[in-house]
Amino acid sequence: MEEQDPPQGLEVVFRRLIGATGPISVAHYMAEANAQYYNRADPLGVTGDFITAPEISQMFGEMIGLWLADQWQQAGKPQLCHFVEFGPGRGTLAADALRAMGQFQFHPKVHLIEGSSALRMAQKLSVPGATWHDGLDSVPREGPLLIVANEFLDALPVRQIVRAEQGWRERVVVHNGERFLPVAGARPMDSAVPKEWADSPLGTILESNPAAAGMAYEIAARLKAQGGAALFIDYGYAEPQTGSTLQAVRAHQKVDPFVDPGLADLTALVDFAQLKQIALAGDVDCHGPVGQGDWLMALGIAQRAAVLARGQPAKAQEIMTALDRLVSPDQMGALFKVLAYRGPGWPVGAGFGGAA
Repeated sequence: MEEQDPPQGLEVVFRRLIGATGPISVAHYMAEANAQYYNRADPLGVTGDFITAPEISQMFGEMIGLWLADQWQQAGKPQLCHFVEFGPGRGTLAADALRAMGQFQFHPKVHLIEGSSALRMAQKLSVPGATWHDGLDSVPREGPLLIVANEFLDALPVRQIVRAEQGWRERVVVHNGERFLPVAGARPMDSAVPKEWADSPLGTILESNPAAAGMAYEIAARLKAQGGAALFIDYGYAEPQTGSTLQAVRAHQKVDPFVDPGLADLTALVDFAQLKQIALAGDVDCHGPVGQGDWLMALGIAQRAAVLARGQPAKAQEIMTALDRLVSPDQMGALFKVLAYRGPGWPVGAGFGGAA
């Protein structure tokens, strides 16, 4: 008898749970589906479901490493310093960034925050000297932190509320006997709606991300206490907006997020406006968001591409294609954005134009 694929088991679990206790929230659905998905196997690369910027080109991680090294130098080269990455994938970004930092004799302690056992195995090959953590809480509290979260916040579960006939309700997931469907739940949510959205048309959906907010608050508090800086790089929006941004990707194609939970990568756009508000509340400076393309160009990625192309003529076209994918507005350059937090006394990072 063929062994059952675990993600199919998640569909059974959801159906039983909904049948026994009623609908589950969209956030619950997304959290459980992604936990199953990331523990199943390495999802990255051509043979996986999606490709992140570090896997497109070494230049991406190198630019981040140069940015961090510049922060460290301008802060007076503190002897004890920690590099922390959330959701480090295969460890590609960390390896490239650390190599670039090493050119400036900067060798921080390395901490990788990763919940997937499959990805931890890959990271141990790429970054053998790292220490692994389940969260920021176990990262040392002495010495400044240089934190990177690239395409991490988008995978955290979003909570959705929808304007229904009866008022605002949490959006929940039901099973109609054939498939999962998102619908308006029974729980009133009017008190959770900002005043400016209270009279929105029927069907309007508002998203929030409590997990991302909690992580941002924690990072801000640690930077205020220890010093350092953080980079958030993700696809998202700079001004508040309405509508569901939940999507699923499988084998590099968009698929229905409510089909086959645990078999596709579920993500939602990041609310950068909320991240800015959290920085202000946490009493740390915030810069951005700026487009990923503009940021990388300001850091000198075009010059780096030219150097790599001259050194590897046979790969010159491949290098330039990767550059275009990272920086062009119609590729990743505009949709993906970069935002930075900085602790007290730390410099404004390159690429942000010196403006908050």
